[in-house]
Amino acid sequence: MTPLDPPPAAVPGPVTAATPTDAGAGAGQEGLVSPPGLDLAALSAFLDATVPGRAGPLRATLLSGGRSNLTYRVWDDAAHWALRRPPLGNLTPSAHDMQREYRVVAALRETPIPVAEAVAYCDDLAVLGVPFAMVSLVDGVVLRSRADLAPYSDADVRRCAENLLRTLARLHAVDYRAVGLERFGRPAGYLRRQVDRWWGQWERVRTRSLPDLDALHARLDAAVPAESDASIVHGDARIDNFVLDPDDIGAVRALLDWEMATLGDPLADLGLTVVYRDPDFDPVLGGSAAAASDRMPGGDEMIEIYARESGRDIVNMDFYLALGYFKLVVIAEGIHARHLAGNTVGEGFDLVGQAVPALAAGGLRVLAG
Repeated sequence: MTPLDPPPAAVPGPVTAATPTDAGAGAGQEGLVSPPGLDLAALSAFLDATVPGRAGPLRATLLSGGRSNLTYRVWDDAAHWALRRPPLGNLTPSAHDMQREYRVVAALRETPIPVAEAVAYCDDLAVLGVPFAMVSLVDGVVLRSRADLAPYSDADVRRCAENLLRTLARLHAVDYRAVGLERFGRPAGYLRRQVDRWWGQWERVRTRSLPDLDALHARLDAAVPAESDASIVHGDARIDNFVLDPDDIGAVRALLDWEMATLGDPLADLGLTVVYRDPDFDPVLGGSAAAASDRMPGGDEMIEIYARESGRDIVNMDFYLALGYFKLVVIAEGIHARHLAGNTVGEGFDLVGQAVPALAAGGLRVLAG
């Protein structure tokens, strides 16, 4: 259950999505060389039966930058989609819930929250061996690294950051009952369950002893506050999970990667978003994360922007920040464990493990301050 995935509907970096040439391009469906984790022949048969307007052979490419769910650009002669499936290897309980992502994207389509169009969900393991979801491809810019930020002025970067926080505030204002998500989660007791669930995940994925994480868990466990409110929470509102307008990075075209979404405390969403600003997060995304750039607003300023946009009282913020660090430690350790087991696809995974102790120490510093 990790929020460190590439966007399912855009290319990384400051470019506009375009038709790639990769597995299956220009060929018949027989004998295709499929990307890792994707059987194009089986997928083609599924889409023929479920998606109107299919035309020509199916082609696909694995998008780079993944740290959890695998994300592919898939296309034929008529349309372009993004497909998401769980990672290779053993999965943690309740993790990588494709149906959950699909359901919330479909529910939000008619709200002010920019999302991709839901296309298809499949839980028939005979197709790909795992459940998967498909959405429309959203062209735009994804700012994943500091290099991706380089072409833009400081004013542009600030407008971008402000609009991301504005989008998060608007998400938290959506009436989840009105969009049919009243059973999407259990807001009461959300924070207690978060502490317990992530500790259980740690026990499952840990590859080492980490006293700082033990201490952080003990302090969180003893200090769980009442929820500040109940709303839809995204669970991973980081800059590279937004598709931006190539002509104006202050404009959001889509918020992506909904695998962590549920109903819960909106300030937990804010806490994790702020934690991504910590430079100790850098190794988790290969050493140069845009989210941790010093060109982004600092953590205190991010909280002020969100408070202004949402009108919410910001209370117990040290707890929410420490909870964000706690989650991120477990997430990074899970990625590290999959890398050690040879179950990762892509580059940069050798750096992730070194972030774990530093992030655990960061969580303790928040509570000590």
